[in-house]
Amino acid sequence: MPEGTPLEIEQNLPLQRLYHWARVRADAPYMTQPLGGGRMREFTWAETLRQVRCVAAWLQRLQLAPGSRVGILSKNCAHWLMMDYAIWMAGHVSVPLYPTLMAESVHQIVERSGMSALFVGKLDGWDTMKTGVPADLPLIGCELSPPGDFVRWEDVVAHTPPLQGEPVRRADELATLIYTSGTTGAPKGVMHRFATFAATSLTMKETFGFKENERMLSYLPLSHVAERIGTEANSLQVGAHVYFAESLETFQRDLQRARPTVFFSVPRLWVKFQQGVLAKMPARKLERLLRIPIARTLVKKKILRLLGLDAVRFAATGAAPLPEDVILWYRRLGLELLEVYGMTENFGLSHVTRPGQFRSGYVGSPWPHSECRLAGSGEVLTRAPWTMMGYYEQPEKTAEVLGADGWLHTGDLGEIDAQGRLRITGRVKELFKTSKGKYVAPAPIENLLGRHTAIEAICVTGSGFPQPFAIAMLSAEAVHEAHDPVRHKVLETSLAELLKSVNACVDHHEQLSFIALVDTPWTVDNGLVTPTMKIKRNVLEKYYATQFEPWAAARSPVVWAF
Repeated sequence: MPEGTPLEIEQNLPLQRLYHWARVRADAPYMTQPLGGGRMREFTWAETLRQVRCVAAWLQRLQLAPGSRVGILSKNCAHWLMMDYAIWMAGHVSVPLYPTLMAESVHQIVERSGMSALFVGKLDGWDTMKTGVPADLPLIGCELSPPGDFVRWEDVVAHTPPLQGEPVRRADELATLIYTSGTTGAPKGVMHRFATFAATSLTMKETFGFKENERMLSYLPLSHVAERIGTEANSLQVGAHVYFAESLETFQRDLQRARPTVFFSVPRLWVKFQQGVLAKMPARKLERLLRIPIARTLVKKKILRLLGLDAVRFAATGAAPLPEDVILWYRRLGLELLEVYGMTENFGLSHVTRPGQFRSGYVGSPWPHSECRLAGSGEVLTRAPWTMMGYYEQPEKTAEVLGADGWLHTGDLGEIDAQGRLRITGRVKELFKTSKGKYVAPAPIENLLGRHTAIEAICVTGSGFPQPFAIAMLSAEAVHEAHDPVRHKVLETSLAELLKSVNACVDHHEQLSFIALVDTPWTVDNGLVTPTMKIKRNVLEKYYATQFEPWAAARSPVVWAF
């Protein structure tokens, strides 16, 4: 049976928490929104609720059927959360869309969800996206929206009497459809009920002792499940202060301004933070200073303060493996990164590394109230009160992954140690066959390669080739070094040694024939990674397919592809 104290769901549902904080902390800041040019706007709990009431009342005037799907197309901002709360208060279901989607994908989700209205917020690419939006779909824009033919949020708030009372939604009602970003295939609408928001945030509070004075920086897409639980659900549960990032260019300043106490990031960003520090203070110098007792404390504080992480009590990493040496590097600075594992279908909460229980290559043990076991095939199965209701209007797809007994088939392959800690060894559908008829699981090999500081992202492939090979996206710093003849040779030698050491750790049929080095960044904008920086394996393989044969023909352990 799963551990954990009984969860008190009813009084901890999202809208109930919003009403609670607006009563007991009416004038306390809830959200701080950058407006550009150094200007900020602060929303108190009372002001947040007031605006939500007005917009909810306006939505009800549209006379949509109860439970209608209403979209949110926006980057992270204070209005994103208020849009969500207004949709819920009006009796509807929110459907977040990634702010980087192409028009075709926008249209697909609008049609599949049966969307009845769309909120448009802070965006860069509205001019291209809007062609995917039906002309008759009601559009509501906020003060950070691009120019467009919208009903303006500010006008609604100014001229609509607020909804009265404390409308609530049942725990078992559908709250949101989260369309998976999808590393493969078409996105599916994952259905989550209101109870999910309460159960997950209560569990995180129970596990890590989150309190009212927590500060959070919202920057990972709110359309992704990680930010829905990490920022939205948790801030409502404990009354935390949420700061928003303005842009990629201001991110470091945003982080320093917020000084979060709770901070989640993905491996590529943790590595970028580390690389930024090492660019200013070489590793040998830092190592020397950390060995001096008098200097050690000052150096640690200075580095964390420069990163904006000096106040962090809970730091987590997830969405992909983080190399052990990076985790240990942060630990030496006094920041223990806890690995978490989950997926949209279980609201991002499956496993977590507890403090002091780190084991290299493992993602921790099940959260309280959740369970895990392995199927005979080695597939990871999870069960929890927050498992999805299913895929929207796709009962056949739901039946493929969710059994009547509540066990969710994750599609991941894994191993469990004696302490119940899980190690992900690959994906059921990612196995590929070489021309020798041998199957290769790419993920474990990628984890070994990803430990090299010059490699920012990695993809192991080779279906139909005699041996697998790797495509490595180099960091910006490594690309710069590669243009210097001396450093180029040093880097090539280092990567050749990496290849040799990795091949010594795997079976013969898994040994890589070469590493191809590329300098094209793999980004969300060019579609090569998901919004949480997971590689889109099939897209990458198509992107580089014409180069596979020339790379192999080079017969070199390290192939420079730029």
